[in-house]
Amino acid sequence: MDVEGVRRFFLGLQDEIVAALERADGKPFVRDAWERPGGGGGITRVVEEGGLFERAGVSFSHVSGASLPPSATASRPALAGRSFQALGVSLVLHPRNPHVPAVHLNVRFFLAERAGSAPVWWFGGGMDLTPCYPRAEDARHFHRACRDALAPFGADRYPRYKKWCDEYFFLRHRNEPRGVGGIFFDDLDTPDFSGAFALVTSVGEHFLPAYLPIVERRREEPYGERERAFQAYRRGRYVEFNLVYDRGTLFGLQSGGRTESILISLPPRVEWRYDWRPEPGSPEEKLYTEFLVAKDWDQ
Repeated sequence: MDVEGVRRFFLGLQDEIVAALERADGKPFVRDAWERPGGGGGITRVVEEGGLFERAGVSFSHVSGASLPPSATASRPALAGRSFQALGVSLVLHPRNPHVPAVHLNVRFFLAERAGSAPVWWFGGGMDLTPCYPRAEDARHFHRACRDALAPFGADRYPRYKKWCDEYFFLRHRNEPRGVGGIFFDDLDTPDFSGAFALVTSVGEHFLPAYLPIVERRREEPYGERERAFQAYRRGRYVEFNLVYDRGTLFGLQSGGRTESILISLPPRVEWRYDWRPEPGSPEEKLYTEFLVAKDWDQ
């Protein structure tokens, strides 16, 4: 088990993604290194009010502690009380243009240890796309990149992880998916460390090819206040999911991580409206009727 190798990959992935996003945006990301009082720390890379992104955060963290927090042991109570290390890269990008989708990526590694017991480790992660004004070709492109990332590891991986994503990124209180999905997985410790690490590596390396072509297709599309208002309304769903359901947000807050870095995933401008409905036949209604439904987008 090569924890240092995982750390090097995650740091390199952060650098690679930030460099590509800086080229796309035209504004450099701020680098903010932080330490956690309980152990470890991280590096948050962020741009606000950029040429492309209204807010974009790409964070690396490597934290440790004497006991795993409840969010990490809820599904594995036997691990309660173990010391831990948690490493990962997480990003959320909120473009200004409502025609460019928001996107999320996370790749992570956990190690839980107790004296006299074998260490327990696992990987998790995924990526998903959240458009306001979606296009079928963009959803297909993103899902095909996800499928390609998992193809070397078995034909069953993409369908399983796509379904897991559809079920995880779902706002149960609204009976509504967050976006058009992607892939999600957790508790990955098979076939062995090298095999699981290779899968996570492939997912991380497929993020830029999955997302940047969509950005280039949509970034110059015109928009006005109507589209910005709908974008702000839909961003409210993003906030609701991250604060109510997201495991990574809960883990970060419960483990004493840096709050500003954890909440960098939230968009800068958000609106809620009481019992709002889109106009019949409008582009806004199309999001609900044609895209916020389960589909096999890789076809």
